[in-house]
Amino acid sequence: MPIFEWQGKSVTGEVRKGALEAPNSQLVEVYLRRLNIIPIKIQPKKKSAFRIFTRKSVSDKDLATFTRQFAVILEGGLPIVKSLEILAEQQRNPYFKKVLHDIKLKVEMGSSLSDALAEYPKVFDNLYIQMIRSGESSGNLDIVLKRLAAHLERIMSLKGKVKHAMVYPSVIIIVTIVVISIIMLFVIPKFAEIYESAGHTLPLPTQILINISRNFWKILLVFIILLVGSIVGIKYYRTKEKGKYNTDKILLHLPILGELFHKAAVARIARTLANLVGGGVPLLQALTIAGETSGNKVLEKAMEEVKINVSAGQSIADPMFYTGVFPYLLVEMVRVGELTGKLEDMLNRVADFFEEEVDRTVNTLSTLIEPILIVILGIVVGSILVALYLPIFKLGEVIGRA
Repeated sequence: MPIFEWQGKSVTGEVRKGALEAPNSQLVEVYLRRLNIIPIKIQPKKKSAFRIFTRKSVSDKDLATFTRQFAVILEGGLPIVKSLEILAEQQRNPYFKKVLHDIKLKVEMGSSLSDALAEYPKVFDNLYIQMIRSGESSGNLDIVLKRLAAHLERIMSLKGKVKHAMVYPSVIIIVTIVVISIIMLFVIPKFAEIYESAGHTLPLPTQILINISRNFWKILLVFIILLVGSIVGIKYYRTKEKGKYNTDKILLHLPILGELFHKAAVARIARTLANLVGGGVPLLQALTIAGETSGNKVLEKAMEEVKINVSAGQSIADPMFYTGVFPYLLVEMVRVGELTGKLEDMLNRVADFFEEEVDRTVNTLSTLIEPILIVILGIVVGSILVALYLPIFKLGEVIGRA
């Protein structure tokens, strides 16, 4: 829908202005009059030539910060509309600022907060909306927002730990490729000129190395094409339900890293389910949302199976056990929680445990990967240098014939 910029005068004579997304200018005028503002000017907003470069996403940090601030402001007694106005004005992300302004306008026009948020699924996921909806129905919106903010901060921390585990090996691999490229493109050709001028027959490893160096640009180009093609192919394959399931299944079976991904996904499921159950969201709906937020299709499908069995009258623990993808600790803690009526508490404890496990796995990875990658780098570079300097061992013979 188009955006209209408006200017009007309030009942106190104060001139106000703003922007509103609406099908036409007549609806903007109706909206302003409902707010006791006499319209002076309403015109379509001009599109910026640089709009293509505007970031149209909201980071996890921005969302968590907004949620925490929203909870604090509501707890202080400010109305929802005023709270949204304050938070929108202080946003640095232009896209998020516009989203919050639009939500504020929708709430002013009579929409519930959860319904207004639901119109922006790329910013506010199903978990967020359902939690807000439960807060509205219970009258404890500020408490729910606090719980939601804590959840988002924990999930953000968990994602950060997993990313940290992937950064170091990625850096080492890139450094290895750069070092080998420099040797192949600048060092080996100099040695090749010296050896060719000497007219001596080169050892086989040296000759192979020189041939690789001469064709290195072609090899590098083929490598880049294969790498980009693989990334694009995997991304396309993951756009399909089956493709995403199969690739996520492979990720869970990777050595060491698979264990990390599994623990992180289980921690997210347990934490999400605890917050939803504690927030008063219906159990079946909570099971679906917890599966969606796991970040892994294998566990998401398993949670759907659990939901189907629970809807048929079974407990949560038994279907979890039969899927074969959930750790025994989670299953037993859920069983205890169901028996004692303290499911939320048990799930939070499980989440705490697996988040600590993720910490330990990341530290173990950092400890193991560093020496392994350094050894690999040393072997690769060392092999190149040995092959390069093999003719030096016969330097006297080469010089004598020269």
